[in-house]
Amino acid sequence: MSPAEAAGAAQGARTGRDGATPSESQMERRVALLQDRIRQLDRQLAQATTSNERLVSALGVARDELRRIRASLEPDDDATLSYGTVVAVRPAVPAPLNGPVTQTQAARRPGVDVMLNGRKIRARMSPLLALEVCKDGDEVLLDESLQIVAVYPAPATGQVLTVKEVMGARSLLVATRSDEERVVARARSLVGESIRVGDGVVVDLKTNTASSRVERQEVQDLIMEETPDVSYADIGGLGPQIEQITDAVELPFLHADEFRAHRLTPPKGILLYGPPGCGKTLIAKAVARSLSDRAREAGRAEASQSWFFNIKGPELLDKYVGETERHIRTIFARARERAANGNPVIVFFDEMDSLFRTRGSGVSSDVETTIVPQLLAEIDGVERLDNVIVIGATNREDMIDPAILRPGRLDVKIRVERPTRAGAREILGKHLTPEVPLAAGLTRDELIDAALESIYREGPDRDLVEVVFAGGTRSILRFSDFISGAVLRNVVDRAKTAAVKDVVRGAARGLTVEHIRGAVDQECREIEDLPSTSSPDEWARVLGRRGEPIVALTNLAHAAERS
Repeated sequence: MSPAEAAGAAQGARTGRDGATPSESQMERRVALLQDRIRQLDRQLAQATTSNERLVSALGVARDELRRIRASLEPDDDATLSYGTVVAVRPAVPAPLNGPVTQTQAARRPGVDVMLNGRKIRARMSPLLALEVCKDGDEVLLDESLQIVAVYPAPATGQVLTVKEVMGARSLLVATRSDEERVVARARSLVGESIRVGDGVVVDLKTNTASSRVERQEVQDLIMEETPDVSYADIGGLGPQIEQITDAVELPFLHADEFRAHRLTPPKGILLYGPPGCGKTLIAKAVARSLSDRAREAGRAEASQSWFFNIKGPELLDKYVGETERHIRTIFARARERAANGNPVIVFFDEMDSLFRTRGSGVSSDVETTIVPQLLAEIDGVERLDNVIVIGATNREDMIDPAILRPGRLDVKIRVERPTRAGAREILGKHLTPEVPLAAGLTRDELIDAALESIYREGPDRDLVEVVFAGGTRSILRFSDFISGAVLRNVVDRAKTAAVKDVVRGAARGLTVEHIRGAVDQECREIEDLPSTSSPDEWARVLGRRGEPIVALTNLAHAAERS
């Protein structure tokens, strides 16, 4: 207490309740009490100063001890460290208030379950690391005392397995190479990521953890999801076939209410068969485009986009048992996924005879004994194929398994014939567009007439093959018997190429009748070498000729050269 405060206190002591002045002895006694209080406060201040100095010294010792501990925790250059994979992160568990005790105090402490050399252990985190930095699937580094000293992201190595089912946000059902099914946990990198049935994931089978997703490029190449840009207007000479496929596909989709009212079931699939190069693939693409256009015109916003799955038949085959079947399951799973929101999906199998041959025919390795049933199960199995249409194309429909062609599966069969003369005119008009430059004074119709006259002309230079049927009759096949949409397009392209070469040489720009006739002659000469004399009947079936078996054929062009 300061002297001023002491004087004030003494003055207050001299004043009683009634304002009287106390005696001198009372004042001295009060001053003595105050002086004792001052001495007591001075002793307390000295003790606090001493305690503060001791605390500062203790803090310095603790700082030095922490530095020593940190230095001892840092791995030495000669220390042996081990890698492990985090299986689970275990936070602290409070002691139960009531009931039996099932965990000791050591087990209730926070820790990390780690798979180390095939053995699952409970490791403790280094005091320098927080427990929250560890996630399931991470790779950790452990010192000799099995203490976690470093945490790394999950490694992207392991076996690539196929997802069979998505089980919630943190688990996946996968199939191993031996067809064993396993439930694996998603690593931190996969939590929240969209994973579909059929996707490939990298799995560490020791820890049953999926660390990353793998894009199966071979499956993506086989499926080829796309929105076609081909319309019916781009196809010529196939009016009746287009009308048939329109009735089979578009009517059930655009007028589903009427089909339900009449208890009419839409067709599940369509088979397009006929000679090669006649437009089967173009028709299938145009169906998908037309479906989306018609749905948009009808006001069905949910079906504003269609999908065309172009399945490359021969590339679907795999040397590993069960892989082809897995590809088929993946294809239909993707189709159902695309069609779930109302969008039409066309699953187009080109060269269908290469995959789904007649079972037990003995003309192949009999892989179709499992591939054909897989397709049948997908078409009319338990899972419905709403808004999914299967279209197959082949030029050997006689080799496809009959179970696929029966009603209820590929219900509609449409034969795509070779174009007639009128159809050939329409196809040539699709390729000789108004934008193509023509020679002066020449019209498109005149150029098309010249092409048709050259194609359908009869004469020795157009006679290609003489065939002998099993009954002994003979017939001559001419160049016009081999005409297809692809051949007509090639004729036009050859004529355009010849016109470009003439322009380069200095001639006037534009297609001429000579260009067209020269292109037809060149195409005819190339077809001369195509007939197969070793198996004439098989060659005729590929070309789409049905009827009496062919037992022999003679190449007339080669016979004329020999004579």
